[in-house]
Amino acid sequence: MKRVIHIVFSIFLLFNGISFFGQSRIKQKIILTKKENIKMADSILNLGMKYQDAGEYSKSLLLFDKSLKIYNLLGKSQKVGDCCSYKAVTYYYQGDYSNALFFFKKSNEAYKKTKYKKGISSILNNIGGVYYYLGNYLDALNYYKQAIVVQEELNDTKMTAATSQNIGAIYSQVEDYPNALKYFRKSYLIYKNSTDVKAISQNLNASGIVYIKLSNYPKALKNLNQALENANQINDKQLKIEILSSLGELFFKQSNFERALYYYNLSLKYATEINSLQYISITEVALGKILNNLGKNKQAITKCLKGYTTARKIGAVSVKKEACDCLYKAYKSNQNDKLALHFYEKSINFKDSLKSGETSNKMMNMEFQRLQLLDSISHVNKEHAVEIKHKEEVQKKETQRNIIIISLCFIVFVALGLWNRLNYTRKSKIALKIEKDLSEELLLNILPEEIAQELKEKGFVNARDFNLVSILFSDFKSFTQTAEKMSPQNLVEEINTCFKAFDLITEKHKIEKIKTIGDSYMAAGGIPKPDKESLTNIVLAGLEMQDFMSKRKINNEANNNPAFEMRLGIHAGPIVAGIVGIKKFQYDVWGDTVNTASRIESNGIVGKVNISESLYDLIKDDESFVFQYRGNIHAKGKGEIKMYFVEKNPIISN
Repeated sequence: MKRVIHIVFSIFLLFNGISFFGQSRIKQKIILTKKENIKMADSILNLGMKYQDAGEYSKSLLLFDKSLKIYNLLGKSQKVGDCCSYKAVTYYYQGDYSNALFFFKKSNEAYKKTKYKKGISSILNNIGGVYYYLGNYLDALNYYKQAIVVQEELNDTKMTAATSQNIGAIYSQVEDYPNALKYFRKSYLIYKNSTDVKAISQNLNASGIVYIKLSNYPKALKNLNQALENANQINDKQLKIEILSSLGELFFKQSNFERALYYYNLSLKYATEINSLQYISITEVALGKILNNLGKNKQAITKCLKGYTTARKIGAVSVKKEACDCLYKAYKSNQNDKLALHFYEKSINFKDSLKSGETSNKMMNMEFQRLQLLDSISHVNKEHAVEIKHKEEVQKKETQRNIIIISLCFIVFVALGLWNRLNYTRKSKIALKIEKDLSEELLLNILPEEIAQELKEKGFVNARDFNLVSILFSDFKSFTQTAEKMSPQNLVEEINTCFKAFDLITEKHKIEKIKTIGDSYMAAGGIPKPDKESLTNIVLAGLEMQDFMSKRKINNEANNNPAFEMRLGIHAGPIVAGIVGIKKFQYDVWGDTVNTASRIESNGIVGKVNISESLYDLIKDDESFVFQYRGNIHAKGKGEIKMYFVEKNPIISN
């Protein structure tokens, strides 16, 4: 059962008194007003912090907003940073990671204005924590490294301990458990000399989870019991939720389902009280898995469906995969093969989406291989020095009679050795160049050229916002029924033929292929470089794809082979684009525009190119196309959307 190690959010907010001076009575009145406002805002902020500690998040957010407005009006940048930071932590506990990132970054901007390094250090650590939970380990490490630089400037051992613990958590995710325990131990040695009971408890919980993975159950139980005792001491509900969930995992691993149920139910109770969607989803799925093992499949289905629904709200891919695995087993045991297959396929899709340890290990091995190469070069130099010294000693022992012969042999030997070495070096350079060229070609085949260049230069790629990008989706109608008439080999060959054709079409019209998911093909126009002609080009590409599928269908039917028919939809709007995770690099896009484009496709008709009203408004004056208004079409999750069919203008085409 996959576990998530909680990230430590260490927030150090200092409330400094501000003094104002003036001479006139009018100025003194203004000073009093400002001081009264600051005092009132401080009181509201402190009250919000109390509600946050009590798990009453909706009340705390309202109070943080009120104090934030006052601080903004007074121009108190550091206080603005404090409010944004507390808001971000509240959103994190509720599983709203998008808002958590937004307000952490707003807090960082505010702290930079006043050069408040302690606040900057804390925020960088927290941003890294959110990226860590989302599985984006490259961005997480980047922010942790930035945080450590500031912490070292401040000589802040406590925050260094928190960041070290977070780095240990990343090692745990890539299954490098010795290094994970090394960093946890490093932070524990700092914490144990402090009075920070919460930090010690979080550290013990994190190391306890690693011991579970190493099957060292006695050590895990000792750490987790101590962590729970500390959490009860300070009555921190969020911390108790995490530790109780870890204890549930420990007893599940030992097949002690009775105790596992006890701890998971207790964790779920507290999570529900404070509306922690993250742990509600984790514990519901965990309870479903236990019920599966106990043969209570109907109850397992109920629990896992609840966990799956909650995980979908917060976008927790790993939890959704766990829920689908649980539902597959439960429905299979109930002999409901249709639903079992449905959730099995979803589990496979989520598995492909997860970005975890394999690529991270490869990246770490790149540094290891570099050190190996340096060691090898050093070893060769040492061997060469030993060889020369040996020859000198042999040369001294030879008699004068053999000096000429030995000298000639030595010269020939050295000449041959140098020639072989030069030849080897030349061949090695050629081989390295070939490998480099192949790597470059492979990287450019996976990522856009601009993104690949940025990745090589910086080691990571920053996500970018685009105000206007067109998104194309296609999929094959009745794919499952048609596929059943084909052998696996013929099915793969047919899909490959279609997608190869689509790749050539997207390249021809200068739009970017994003990915394929099963029988679905996704492309985008206007990224990574905005292009004013991309809207026209993506529609032309869609029409050409449908034309290819029509001709392909005629050819297949003439040969008595099954043929696919395709729906295709296009929508335009703002998106966020970047590289997801650290395993199997993939350039991807996110945003409501992507979801809407998918709905436009699913509400299309075979052989037609279906577009949204927003795209129609942008290209309606283009004489290359003619449009057919379809009216308001109901789209799942989006309500009524105006849609249009688009075709090439026959007059222009002729």
